[in-house]
Amino acid sequence: MELDLFKGLVALFVALVGLIFLSKLRSKKLKLPPGPLAVPIFGNWLQVGDDLNHRNLSDLAKKYGEIFLLKMGQRNLVVVSSPDLAKEVLHTQGVEFGSRTRNVVFDIFTGKGQDMVFTVYGEHWRKMRRIMTVPFFTNKVVQQYRFAWESEIASAVEDIKKRPESSTTGIVIRRRLQLMMYNIMYKMMFDRRFESEEDPLFLRLRALNGERSRLAQSFDYNYGDFIPILRPFLRGYLKICKEVKERRLTLFKDYFVEERKKMASTRGPVSLNEKVAIDHILEAQDKGEINEDNVLYIVENINVAAIETTLWSMEWGIAEIVNHPEIQQKIRDELDTMLGHGVPITEPDTIRLPYLQAVIKETLRLHMAIPLLVPHMNLNEAKLGSYDIPAESKILVNAWWLANNPEWWDKPDQFIPERFLDDKIEASGNDFRYLPFGVGRRSCPGIILALPILALAIGRLIQSFELLPPPGQSKVDVSEKGGQFSLHILNHSVVVAKPIA
Repeated sequence: MELDLFKGLVALFVALVGLIFLSKLRSKKLKLPPGPLAVPIFGNWLQVGDDLNHRNLSDLAKKYGEIFLLKMGQRNLVVVSSPDLAKEVLHTQGVEFGSRTRNVVFDIFTGKGQDMVFTVYGEHWRKMRRIMTVPFFTNKVVQQYRFAWESEIASAVEDIKKRPESSTTGIVIRRRLQLMMYNIMYKMMFDRRFESEEDPLFLRLRALNGERSRLAQSFDYNYGDFIPILRPFLRGYLKICKEVKERRLTLFKDYFVEERKKMASTRGPVSLNEKVAIDHILEAQDKGEINEDNVLYIVENINVAAIETTLWSMEWGIAEIVNHPEIQQKIRDELDTMLGHGVPITEPDTIRLPYLQAVIKETLRLHMAIPLLVPHMNLNEAKLGSYDIPAESKILVNAWWLANNPEWWDKPDQFIPERFLDDKIEASGNDFRYLPFGVGRRSCPGIILALPILALAIGRLIQSFELLPPPGQSKVDVSEKGGQFSLHILNHSVVVAKPIA
């Protein structure tokens, strides 16, 4: 059986080489971006490997320039590393480069683009974006839920205080903040919350979401995504992805979506102020705008794109604050001065605290949660700078390198919040050197939730605790682990949290 498979792959390899040779003879001459010399079938894969993280792509940019092309098997991968070209991709030619590439693993987890984040640019995307905006991404929603956010953060603080080890050997604060983030988003989605980290349903949900992230963010499957003839070797991996996908969607449906439907059927119509996100989404389904699968993939997007990314940024921010006690004290002094000692920070306060805002901006600069943004694609042949970009190329904007290139930033490898005090650079993308949420049509709408939640959580922790490294350590480890789209901390930080009177 294995010999037959090998012979088949060899025959397919020879046939593909011939087809590529013929197509090159017939194809018109394009002015392509620079890049390493590619070989048939494999392109540059044998040279650069699977690990296309933000740092490796930054090193290639230093060699090949602000725009370069990698031939990864059958895929054209164009990497952009300058503010001007980022503006072209995300803003000036936002329509031309506004689609999404396919990916064998993300096709599984999104039902081949039935969600909002990974769907191609077009009518389905516009419909999904509109349906998700009303219940999630408006200032009205922020004001509707700010008290629930503040309550969840206060509950997390009290739980941390109750743990004796918090103030002695330290705890992984992230674990309690993860429960907080799930409660914040599930309150908005389903009017549900989990009572503790040991809640069986929460444990199942967290485990499945974690497995989904691990499988999707890994670089291990790139070879099969880039080079179709190698895809048979991915069968086991893709089978696991499909099993995790089905278990997650079943959990979302049975325990949350259907439960909300049952509740609605027994209590009758609810007022606009009583509606939660799933009520708006189910109304869109009832009108025939979306189907049941679309509903579940919206829930899938929120579980990953809203909860996990915000949590990553929160953990990075806490780690840097622990490692820079002088910055921690400056935030505490600002809170005491602006609000009064012991007065808990609230959502409206967050915009009146410039130093706290600068710390959050610096966290998002140095440790960008989505360092390459979500990949873009041009459906048709396009121009970018002075180069021709073949149709259906995968376009990566290396937003991390834009925000960490010493050509544009002073001491970019250092955590210096003060750099954001003297200028007007905002996380919303008014400066193309700094794009933590992207910008333009395919920017992350979750910015309207993430920024106040980050400020509230970090502000309340600093008001309540002196945050320190564990005994015997001078700092916590801020080594990073990059994935297909993510940048998260390698080892979850153990932090000592000594209550402040």
